[in-house]
Amino acid sequence: MLRATVKLPSDAQALSLEEKYERLKVILAGLKSVVVAYSGGADSTLLLKVALDVLGPTKVLAVTADSETYPTRERREAREIAELLGAPHRIVETSELSVPGYAANNRDRCYFCRHNLFEYLLPIAAELGYDHVTYGLIADDLGDFRPGVRAAIERGVRGPLQEALFTKKEVRELSRRLDLPTWNKPALACLSSRVAYGERITKEKLEMIDRAEELIRELGFGQVRVRIHGDVARIEVTSEEIPRLVESRQKIVQALRSYGCRFVTVDLAGYESGSMNRSLA
Repeated sequence: MLRATVKLPSDAQALSLEEKYERLKVILAGLKSVVVAYSGGADSTLLLKVALDVLGPTKVLAVTADSETYPTRERREAREIAELLGAPHRIVETSELSVPGYAANNRDRCYFCRHNLFEYLLPIAAELGYDHVTYGLIADDLGDFRPGVRAAIERGVRGPLQEALFTKKEVRELSRRLDLPTWNKPALACLSSRVAYGERITKEKLEMIDRAEELIRELGFGQVRVRIHGDVARIEVTSEEIPRLVESRQKIVQALRSYGCRFVTVDLAGYESGSMNRSLA
């Protein structure tokens, strides 16, 4: 089985960004040709950029999975950024909600999601002659509950950024140096991650979340999550932006109630990646 993750060495923090960058280029050169699971976020954009630089566009294919769980804005931006980078790009229609076990939204939801994604990408790679499928796993991801990593290991999908020991901070810094437009892009996660574990995921809920987050972004907020707990919407923005969010409460409450949320709340702890995972404890 191809290696998808590596155990972080004790001296990982001692490696400089330049050393990790060189390590990443060596890893990608060894892969020879790759399909990149491309979401348009900071991690997969850096992976795609370096793969193009090392292997050339004839040896790299970016593939974006378009499904109910993928925000509308992200689909548009992924297409634009892939074109900016000069990457061959394909969009495939998928549906996680049709995958047995996914909509039930238990603790292994992300396993079913990743497994489904790779079920699309691996045949594309085989058909077109690409040697490996890769995705934007980073070192930080191993410190959280990530059942999707198990799906990658099982299918031999590689995470070059993680293998090169990149943290999110380093992804952003190298992206800035390479003039990538995603260097300061807010963290991306599928819309299903906003629904409390154990609560069934439906197309209607995902559309409601997408509309709610788009509305708040249009008010000038960067990092936004609208988490759904039954009929309660719990809004997360960065702690610095909470006062301004409260100032806009009338418009936000009116809109979210019209979308189907009975109660609208603000999380005073501020934005936290993977905050739904706290319920798993």
